Amino acid sequence: MSESIRVFVNGAGVSLAPGSSVLDAVQAADAAAADEIRAGTRVIVDSRGLPVANDTAVHGGYVMRVVSARQARAAED
Repeated sequence: MSESIRVFVNGAGVSLAPGSSVLDAVQAADAAAADEIRAGTRVIVDSRGLPVANDTAVHGGYVMRVVSARQARAAED
């Protein structure tokens, strides 16, 4: 990748093409976690712990975590 952005998934840095989504980032960092997100058992949250849509575009320095779907629902209540 000649032009890439650096984002962080569960503390691990990954480089992606501009326009990539949070799900693309998780896929690059941990394919098994991406499969769990697609299955609905895990979700992506931002640095504040708020769930984000899988197609949310990332930008340089974006920080996200993968958590259980149950944990994310509890945080919303």
